Amino acid sequence: MAGTSGEPLDPVIHTQARLRIMTTLAALPPDDRITFPRLQKLLDATAGNLSTHLRKLEDAGYVVVTKGHVGRVPATHVAATRSGRRAFDDYLAQLRALLTPPSGTTAATSTTAATSTTDGADAASAATTAQTATTTTTTSATTSTTTDAVPEEIR
Repeated sequence: MAGTSGEPLDPVIHTQARLRIMTTLAALPPDDRITFPRLQKLLDATAGNLSTHLRKLEDAGYVVVTKGHVGRVPATHVAATRSGRRAFDDYLAQLRALLTPPSGTTAATSTTAATSTTDGADAASAATTAQTATTTTTTSATTSTTTDAVPEEIR
């Protein structure tokens, strides 16, 4: 079973694009499907990139791609299979197990306690400080790049 320590994460699902596809498909009711263009728009993916990743998921048996017509208009639908949903659930369980600290770990306990005692104002202040630092770094990088482009005699 996935989730046991030492077992690698499912490489078919683990890539970012395929993880996003499986997350989207798993959010649908079990017997539901989504059109290819709708999935493409939701994921902001190119048709070629989405097709390539869907093919890998289809080869693994995680999704089914059906082509047909709605009236006279061609339509492609995508759905997660039962084994795909099971693989995704196993993947999530394994990921949770990797992210959950072992019980009895004092460092994890003190971090959790510190996090739970932080009030909203402190969190907002920390977020603002992080954003300001990022903006300052970005501005500094832009300034130095602009300055480097100007000949020294003109500066």
